[in-house]
Amino acid sequence: MADKPKKTQKLKARLPRGLEDRGPAAIAATRQMVEKIREVYERYGFEPVETPAMEYTDALGKFLPDQDRPNEGVFSFQDDDEQWISLRYDLTAPLARYVAENFDSLPKPYRSYRFGYVFRNEKPGPGRFRQFMQFDADTVGSGSPAADAEMCMMAADTMEELGIPRGSYVVKVNNRKVLDGVMESIGIGGDENAGRRLTVLRAIDKLDRLGEQGVRELLGPGRKDESGDFTKGAGLEPAEIAKIETFVNARASVRGPLLAYAGDASVQQRLAGDPDHKENEYDVARRIADALRDTFHDSKNALEGLDELVEIARLVDAAGYHSQVIIDPSVVRGLEYYTGPVYEVELLLDTKDEKGRPVRFGSVGGGGRYDGLVSRFRGEPVPATGFSIGVSRLQAALTMLGKLDTRPEFGPVVVTVFDRDRIPDYQKVVAQLRNANIRAELYLGNPRNMGNQLKYADRRNSPCVIIQGSDERARGEVQIKDLIEGAKAAAAIASNQEWRETRPAQFSCAEAELVAKVREVLARHDVKWG
Repeated sequence: MADKPKKTQKLKARLPRGLEDRGPAAIAATRQMVEKIREVYERYGFEPVETPAMEYTDALGKFLPDQDRPNEGVFSFQDDDEQWISLRYDLTAPLARYVAENFDSLPKPYRSYRFGYVFRNEKPGPGRFRQFMQFDADTVGSGSPAADAEMCMMAADTMEELGIPRGSYVVKVNNRKVLDGVMESIGIGGDENAGRRLTVLRAIDKLDRLGEQGVRELLGPGRKDESGDFTKGAGLEPAEIAKIETFVNARASVRGPLLAYAGDASVQQRLAGDPDHKENEYDVARRIADALRDTFHDSKNALEGLDELVEIARLVDAAGYHSQVIIDPSVVRGLEYYTGPVYEVELLLDTKDEKGRPVRFGSVGGGGRYDGLVSRFRGEPVPATGFSIGVSRLQAALTMLGKLDTRPEFGPVVVTVFDRDRIPDYQKVVAQLRNANIRAELYLGNPRNMGNQLKYADRRNSPCVIIQGSDERARGEVQIKDLIEGAKAAAAIASNQEWRETRPAQFSCAEAELVAKVREVLARHDVKWG
């Protein structure tokens, strides 16, 4: 007996973890966001540039692991020359390579923006993806705190342009120079402690997500998450952890009644018009700096960082950003390449997910000064600072807050096929609509059943369909069926007989009037692309 042929195994369609498919509504919402962000960035004088999604691994920055197969945190492979190449981890390191390679031809300072997907080879989880979109702006060639202050102001303007009202977000600013002073004071300064220091930085960076106890565990022996996975900690002693907590909580410890500068004439002038004795951010920054100077008086780097924070606060106050930008030592940013001021945009709004559980979005963007990245290629100091919006994360927040239109976009006008022998005539109608800048398509399925054609148009979210049978053709007319109006009428009609009698939202017009009548339908329903 002959063997039966083996049944071919069907390939299972499955999406890798940490990635997502996106449909027309999500893509349209992203387009809305990106356009608004772009408008703000260009208002500040930034110009676009694009870099590839892949770079040589050694160009991506010193935060990458130094090992034979650098595939921890990034996705890497070897090309046919055995050179290691990685998918970009962020948009900043590729910009540093681009500026270094084109240094002599670019104006300095060089102001640019770019957006695109970045890739992280990390454990995926709720809200944590292996591929997500960022939108960056950077100024390369200026070491002035004014460049950092400008990034913070632009971040605030961007949030408001996206519909997040003042008071519902805050831009927090810290300085890695001060944090480096903290690291030195607990004995983990220097290149030999770079790995341990990065563990500390990343632990503090999780404060808004894990809370004080979770961060304390990561600074100490380690932490086990809800799934049971254990993350090794930095191994600091309790006294060292306490010193870090004092720094991180510096704002909260000084934010109270104005005492330190009661004799300052400029402060008295401000208070004269402020009966509630509210401090502006410049005053708060000076008090934070004074509170920390004694602790770090022997660290030139830390003292310089405190002065920069005070100057940033002075600049944003002068520009009228009194509550949008604040100095907060709890802000860290997890990447090792930051060398000065760092900033983070946090949403303060609380909402609920689809299951009614409370959601706090936290950070949706950030950045900082990275004076060493371009210098790696140039062998000379090249100051730089930048800001990045996590588009994917912010889009999820804006969608949940109802700030984005997530309704599916209208599809094209569908020209139906009543008689398959007349397809050239129908294609001419499609071309007529397209030439008038109206999205249109010819139905390309089996034309035998008109009902199926109309169902197809419904699934395409078409605003209207065009029908021309032999009778209409003989009269030089076409039928236009307004599907949007028809759906509204159908909801109000009780019986099939009433439906047949009313033939809602369907009308005839002369062939010569087709474009004008379709435009009327599109205008009635505010279909923008028509």
